[in-house]
Amino acid sequence: MHMRMGRDAEPPRPAPWTWLVPPAAHHRRYADGDAWLGRTVGMLARDWAERLPDADIFLGDPAGTTYASLAADAEALAAGLHAIGLRAGDVVAFQMPNWIEAAIVNVAAALGGFVVNPIVSIYRDAEVRQMLADCGARIFFHAEQYRGYDFAAMVERIRPDLPALDHAIPVRAGSAFADLIAAGRGQAHRLPSVDPRSVKMVLYTSGTTGRPKGVLHSHDTLARAVLACARHWRIEAGDAILMPSPVTHVSGYSNGLELPFLVGTRTVLMESWDATAALALIEQHEVRGTVAATPFLTELATRVAEAGTALPSLRFFACGGAAVPPEVVQRANAQFGRTVAFRVFGSSEVPLVTLGFPHDAARAAQTDGAVIDYDVRVLDDQGVPLPPGAEGEIVARGAAMFMGYADEAQTAEAVDADGFFHTGDIGTVAADGTLCITGRKKDLIIRGGENISAKEIEDVLHRHPAVADIAVVAMPHPRLGEGVCAFVVPRGEAPTFAEVAAFVAQSGLAPQKRPERIEIVDDLPRTASGKVRKDVLRRTIAELVNGQG
Repeated sequence: MHMRMGRDAEPPRPAPWTWLVPPAAHHRRYADGDAWLGRTVGMLARDWAERLPDADIFLGDPAGTTYASLAADAEALAAGLHAIGLRAGDVVAFQMPNWIEAAIVNVAAALGGFVVNPIVSIYRDAEVRQMLADCGARIFFHAEQYRGYDFAAMVERIRPDLPALDHAIPVRAGSAFADLIAAGRGQAHRLPSVDPRSVKMVLYTSGTTGRPKGVLHSHDTLARAVLACARHWRIEAGDAILMPSPVTHVSGYSNGLELPFLVGTRTVLMESWDATAALALIEQHEVRGTVAATPFLTELATRVAEAGTALPSLRFFACGGAAVPPEVVQRANAQFGRTVAFRVFGSSEVPLVTLGFPHDAARAAQTDGAVIDYDVRVLDDQGVPLPPGAEGEIVARGAAMFMGYADEAQTAEAVDADGFFHTGDIGTVAADGTLCITGRKKDLIIRGGENISAKEIEDVLHRHPAVADIAVVAMPHPRLGEGVCAFVVPRGEAPTFAEVAAFVAQSGLAPQKRPERIEIVDDLPRTASGKVRKDVLRRTIAELVNGQG
């Protein structure tokens, strides 16, 4: 554990997004209307604590958390953070599973005007170091040990490279987290007034360049996205929502940590996914819905069939994050006996552009849903809008869209003069607003709903002495949708699969970024301009995998 008390005498460290003056340029068209709620979850947590102090809010980890107890802990933590020197705009990072402590940290940040930086638990030294450094995190809450991995040791390794990080505090180990809360009891009067238009979160997402991008959202933009989902999916106060998706991912964060304060739902936290446990939790708490990746849907549907139940309480299962084959949705809905599962489309930058068809079996499986609460265009390669039904790049804008990236240059690259975010995904939009994704321009591998940058892995493997050239592409994976395949042009004797996997592991990248298969080739297919034809490589490995080659 690392703590240094106070910094009142120190000059404030500028955040990397000081260039941004809310509202963002592409949001100004919404600034004079009623597009935004104008309240933070900190404000809302206080309201709920006054109105329904004894109502349960987070279930499963542990049961019995109420609005009053959570609001009290969050206020105390916010005051405790203020006491050790954090001020509005400072970054509070956290990396932990779906634990109640994440909810406390999140509400505390909203109360104190701090910016949260959620980091998914699968990330290791390289990613965590880069993210904490890029956003200038002042404090890092983390699991000490989880699933056999020593996060405390990781913090010790990366701490010397993070001069802005004043405090690193483990949760569920030792007393530091509890002590910080205890120190803030009765000190909530010191907390500042928080502007709902200000930066609330910086969430890193991997792009095709291999450099993580810090996605910035305000309190208002995220609330807009969550409330649109609640309306479309008919979520009501008191509904129980199962959350197996990481609360450090935009889907789990929005629907697990934010929804209870915006709508009054109860979140059933799952520390790790298990279909049998999920089925039991759905039945126990009469769960109304969930948002999760394709493998979760497939496994839950299989367990439903084995158990001989149709889960009558379940009304929706929004599925996205990777390509969702129509047959997966059809098979799941057949097991449920009604249309529960449907496809959705969105990203951290534009949370849920489409919200699916929860009551239309055919369109729930065959499309990615109708466009809700966004303006969407389909552009050709020259940026010219295409007519309904034509295939091109999907671009979107709306009041729920992100404020920009932490790096202003990345924002300028991704958001055009008309305020549209260029998703990099290829698809069509019908005259009725129904969207279908057909491919993507971005060179990403979407493994179990998590974006993996091929270039990031390639950059590591280019350093291997036995690798002359390398191309990493997605390959079909029976459970996770896509896996990682490396096409290797050897330098001398070809490296073995074990050597390649070990080399990536030693780089500090997360385990899911290690190649699951390598193909040794004499050369890589290229265009006339010298670019690697990854479309050819993806087709090649798909044929090999499907043919069991």
